[in-house]
Amino acid sequence: MKLIKVAAGVVNQIPMAWEHNRRNLIDAIEEAKSQNVSILCLPELCITGYGCEDMFFSHELVEQSKQSLLEIVPHTDGIIVAVSLPLRLANNRTYDTACLIANKRILGFVCKQVLANNGIHYETRWFQPWTAGVRDEIQIGEFVYPVGDLLFDVSGVKIGFEICEDAWISNRPGRSLHERGVDIILNPSASHFSFYKSHVRERFVIDGSRAFGVSYIYCNLVGNESGRAIFDGDAMIASNGQLLVSGPRFSYADHLIVTAVIDVDDTRLSQTQTKVNLAYLFPNLRVAAQFDFPYVKPVVQKAELEYWEHDSHLKEEEFARAVALALFDYLRKSRSHGFVLSLSGGADSSAIAALVSLMIRMADESIGLDAFKKKLSYIKSIQKLKTVEEICGALLTTIYQGTENSSKDTYESAESLAKSIGATFYNININGLVETYTKLIEDQLGRPLTWETDDVALQNIQARVRAPSAWLLANIQNALLLSTSNRSEASVGYATMDGDTAGSISPIAGIDKHYLRGWLRWLETVGVGGTIKVEGLQKVNNLQPTAELRPLDKKQTDEEDLMPYDVLNAIEKFGIRDKLSPKEVMQQVEVVFENQYDRATLYTSVDRFFRLWSRNQWKRERYAPSFHVDDENVDPKTWCRFPILSSGFEKELAELKEYVEGNEGRGRKGKIGF
Repeated sequence: MKLIKVAAGVVNQIPMAWEHNRRNLIDAIEEAKSQNVSILCLPELCITGYGCEDMFFSHELVEQSKQSLLEIVPHTDGIIVAVSLPLRLANNRTYDTACLIANKRILGFVCKQVLANNGIHYETRWFQPWTAGVRDEIQIGEFVYPVGDLLFDVSGVKIGFEICEDAWISNRPGRSLHERGVDIILNPSASHFSFYKSHVRERFVIDGSRAFGVSYIYCNLVGNESGRAIFDGDAMIASNGQLLVSGPRFSYADHLIVTAVIDVDDTRLSQTQTKVNLAYLFPNLRVAAQFDFPYVKPVVQKAELEYWEHDSHLKEEEFARAVALALFDYLRKSRSHGFVLSLSGGADSSAIAALVSLMIRMADESIGLDAFKKKLSYIKSIQKLKTVEEICGALLTTIYQGTENSSKDTYESAESLAKSIGATFYNININGLVETYTKLIEDQLGRPLTWETDDVALQNIQARVRAPSAWLLANIQNALLLSTSNRSEASVGYATMDGDTAGSISPIAGIDKHYLRGWLRWLETVGVGGTIKVEGLQKVNNLQPTAELRPLDKKQTDEEDLMPYDVLNAIEKFGIRDKLSPKEVMQQVEVVFENQYDRATLYTSVDRFFRLWSRNQWKRERYAPSFHVDDENVDPKTWCRFPILSSGFEKELAELKEYVEGNEGRGRKGKIGF
């Protein structure tokens, strides 16, 4: 047996925060050394931060990252460490690289071969993909180092790299490394969170270790690094098709080390049974170095999921934990002193209030309230507080702003929720402000504004009048104003610009309303981890979603204004994510909702969705930053770009109408009149 103790390191970084990032990396290295780790892999672009965007074009950023690297190297005595940074070579191209350091000596730089360029990722904008089988050199300071597609031979232990996206393709670099007899593959990643994505990562880590006959070390960033993407801190080590360890996700710690003991001779035994194509054994791609691997005792190890990952409500758990962590990082990294929320008593604002409460409770579970307060040491008002509820009262200010169209039910819903989580709760009546604005315009127009002639305008002025008071509170408290629109509303523009869209950040703009309502019921009755419930959600969970902007006798509901939320969600998925035409979407929803909704409802919904989607792209362009949590995101800055001006699907909607009319009387339910 040749046993080696290895580790996957997880860090919470900030773009271009040189001292912060360097300190996290050094602390992670020191922690690994204290645990007698010989090989430590740290995440992709961990020196600069992954989300530097167009600053990757900056010459200064590349130079600063090299300087940080040189300041990290002296801390690698007695350990082999992989850290990642951008490098610019003599061809004036920038590459996403991983640097391997052994005992205070830089061995070389491996360049990423496959760049992520879908959805939230735009790596080909900043980086050049490296060509497999090519080696070059780069000078840093007084020394020249190899760079490119490299295999490191460290005292007979062969170490190679797959950098994040490299492992997500079929013809992955690990295949070539396998042909060269690699023992250990390191995968430094910056893989954004989305629902169930950890399962995919686990498969390619285990499959890679089995197919290539290696030990595979995978690590990821953690936290809300740069505003929109959330990283879950996934860390795994597998060997010969067996997952040895899996680290905790969504940690509030600055760094985590996940360790395992691997047997190099065991993986080599599996490789002896595989025929090697000698044509792939490029001797010029090997980098040799010496390292004294210490003796390690055998251990029994088997990866186990965290307690909450066994549950059937994994999506609900992931949503709660991901957004709570993202809110915490956004708060502390922006140096804000808390949150302000216009709490209407409806599902959207109630979900956000609950998430802020969960932010504190999850932090308490992860690192404890003392460490939580230390991370927010600049907020003096919370330092002497002892409970989650007390801290919530200091960090979250809510305000209910009623008009004559607001009901007693929504007020009681808002008040009871705020009381149950400990949030500060204010109640003001803005009816006089609405009447003042309305009167000013009526005087200029020379006519009264009525619901028959000015419905949308009278609804919107109520939503807009709420924004100044909320902004005023946010400014007074140096706090973040939380916008309350969800993804379903963003898709069809069912939101008042400068009203409910007003805010510094929009926590739920990446999730649909249909899912959100179910999540609120789960949070009330089941709770995070089966224990952390928000019982103050009972009243909102018994309400029908409504904007409460029309007179109460109109009995306004969101779904009557728009369409059933489950139908809206399905249309968005087929039409926007899958890029199907209106006619094809209609064919899909007829199958999905057969015997649930009549054909007229489905046709009207599809037609309305595409018209509203096209008309309201300008609203999506103006939304506050939102968190990316799945692949149906409609944020044009991270996932789905669409022209502000377009044809509005005129031809396609005409084809939809022809399809529906042509299928009348063919056994389908529901008559549609034109």
